[in-house]
Amino acid sequence: MMEGYEKAAADAEERLAAAADLDAVAAIERELLGRRSKFTEAKRRLSDLDPGERAAAGRRLNAAREQMEAAVAAARARLTASGRADRYAAERLDLTERLPQTAPLRRGHFHPVTQARDRLEDVFVGMGYTVAEGPEVESAWYNFEALNIPDWHPARGSFDTIFVNLGEPEEVMLRSHTSPVQIRIMENRKPPIYVVAPGRTFRADTADATHLPAFNQIEGLAVDRNITMGDLAGTIDEFVRALFGREVKSRLRPSYFPFTEPSAEFDISRPDGSWLELGGCGMVHPNVLSNCGIDPEEWQGFAFGFGIDRLAVMRHEIDDIREFVNNDVRFLSQF
Repeated sequence: MMEGYEKAAADAEERLAAAADLDAVAAIERELLGRRSKFTEAKRRLSDLDPGERAAAGRRLNAAREQMEAAVAAARARLTASGRADRYAAERLDLTERLPQTAPLRRGHFHPVTQARDRLEDVFVGMGYTVAEGPEVESAWYNFEALNIPDWHPARGSFDTIFVNLGEPEEVMLRSHTSPVQIRIMENRKPPIYVVAPGRTFRADTADATHLPAFNQIEGLAVDRNITMGDLAGTIDEFVRALFGREVKSRLRPSYFPFTEPSAEFDISRPDGSWLELGGCGMVHPNVLSNCGIDPEEWQGFAFGFGIDRLAVMRHEIDDIREFVNNDVRFLSQF
């Protein structure tokens, strides 16, 4: 009798392996293991056997039943996975964008501000400067104090600093200019130094036609022996002509910055004869040199800086600087 059930279990494996769907598996399971199946009936009849035969028959019957249950589980897993794959294939959407064969391939390009930054870097590298970068989150020492702007200085309030909730209150901030990069360079490099520092800066400004709360600056620093304002004026004149053309001129106007002395604003000429302010500059203040461990009696330096975004606005004659951050492809594709 037991040999018949063991053969039925082997046959069940073949039938379940050939089952085409889950309904067929369920039907085979009811037939072989259901309440009215031959296996259930055989389990009830075990009590009719002698005690010596009952234990051996029970073990063989349970083994055959476990064999069929494993076959049922394997068939269900196979058909469930297959059904899921079929459903995924049926529901799959082809999102591939196919352009007509006659349409030209349109490639992206750098943002106009990135183009302006790359152009500026090329100009200054051609003049013998190296490009330096630094962190966008700075301490008060690098953003203010090393630059001769202590906490009591009135110029400190004009930066409208965005503070970060790290460390002591008002000691960590998003940098409001790229001058901290100059401090880090002077702290870790011996003169002579000729570097430009481009990068993002942040101030608590309301966005309007001429201001952005997050904008790009580039600042230059030269530290060497016998540096004068004449060297600064000649450097500015040279990079302005390299960037805008030989017909564009530059001029300096007296101004004030706490980290330079003397200080100046520099303007560039327009075709109509007027002048447009581009940025600020001056001789590095002796206190700044001393803060960085450089002897101001032996070394002198000049620094300058201006906004890359504003430079791109002037270069392309754009009315509103916010166009650069609106991400309108129709606008950006013009450059």
